[in-house]
Amino acid sequence: MIKSNRTLLAAALLLGAGSAHAATEVQWWHAMGGVNGERVNKIADDFNASQSDYTVVPVYKGNYTETMTAAIAAFRARQQPHIVQVFEVGTATMMAAEGAVYPIEDLMNDAQEPFDKSDYLPAVISYYQTPEGKLLSMPFNSSTPVMWYNQDALDKAGVGVPTTWPEVAEASRKIVDAGYKCGFSFGWQSWVQVENFSAWHDIPMGTKENGFAGFDTEFTFNNEHVVRHLDNIAEWGKQGLFQYGGRRGDSLPMFTNAECAMWLNSSAYYGGIKDQAQFKFGQTMLPYYPDVIDSPQNSIIGGATLWVLRGHDDDAYKGVARFMTYLSSPEVQAWWHQETGYVPITNAAYELSREQGFYEANPGTDTAIKQLSLNAPTPNSRGVRFGNFVQVRDVINEEMEAIWNGTKSAQEGMDEAVARGNDLLRKFESAN
Repeated sequence: MIKSNRTLLAAALLLGAGSAHAATEVQWWHAMGGVNGERVNKIADDFNASQSDYTVVPVYKGNYTETMTAAIAAFRARQQPHIVQVFEVGTATMMAAEGAVYPIEDLMNDAQEPFDKSDYLPAVISYYQTPEGKLLSMPFNSSTPVMWYNQDALDKAGVGVPTTWPEVAEASRKIVDAGYKCGFSFGWQSWVQVENFSAWHDIPMGTKENGFAGFDTEFTFNNEHVVRHLDNIAEWGKQGLFQYGGRRGDSLPMFTNAECAMWLNSSAYYGGIKDQAQFKFGQTMLPYYPDVIDSPQNSIIGGATLWVLRGHDDDAYKGVARFMTYLSSPEVQAWWHQETGYVPITNAAYELSREQGFYEANPGTDTAIKQLSLNAPTPNSRGVRFGNFVQVRDVINEEMEAIWNGTKSAQEGMDEAVARGNDLLRKFESAN
């Protein structure tokens, strides 16, 4: 009897080993650290548990810039992953690498996976389509900047939720008078205060429809409206109403620790704010200047999409396509949206979240969706598709920091950013 049990156990182990070996591995390089990295792992684990043919292996490769750089280097060394997460400003670079990219629409059709672009939110997928309308990458963690606010601080200062920039300044004065360190701060400043500011006010950042109509584009964000706005922020900084806290999400503790009552940054900070804030908080649409536009246009997408890289066998791509179907399912997308604050990429996930009572129980959590869909996008508000924009953002950040520390005026800083940015555009154009 003992011998028989050992034989059965050995057979079972051999069968299990054979099944594990038979699964085709799919490498997924991503830039989600911390709690979002844990959520990425859960998505992969749940997919792997749902079937036995494929194993998705998520690998954290650092921040967005580091992940994209690693993928490019790996492709050149013929060691590329199947899937890589690339932030939105890397879109033009990825589009230019035609031989390296397997367009998601082609992949899904080749693998005969169900795929209908009409299921996806137009504001999300339009950014990642060719001029002919082909979807190049799979939206995953899409976001847009919103204005977060500390309701307790506003109540203490006796002010309502601001909707315009003059109201933000006025509220900030009362908030500081009420004992807070500052009225407002922000992060991802190029994205929030230049790129989205321009779209929100229907102002072009550059020629050629912000790069969508061709590589031979030039920057124009040193215009009077952007310059005045940055001058205002610099002045509010001198008055103690605004405090700068870093280029990305570095200033989050200034909000969650109740130092600054308002914070302009991605809707995707919802999970972190919910976990960390010890006060009643909310989110609302970005403020605007009523003397520039009667009412806001629409905000633009941020976050990242999943790009599929060529160079693997057909069976692996069938696994990638099946994973993309799973990833975009209403249940997975609704969970991801509700956990993180990223926008649901499909209409079905949005409706499922509504049916589940998420928006009713968490007022304001549909702000990002409303902002992105506020009006039909114009050539100024569809988004930006500039070459070398990862480096251009670094330039804009450097010049904005010079404005905040008083070494340059807003006009000087933006003029320099445009000149340096145009040099990078010409290098990208000549290389492609």
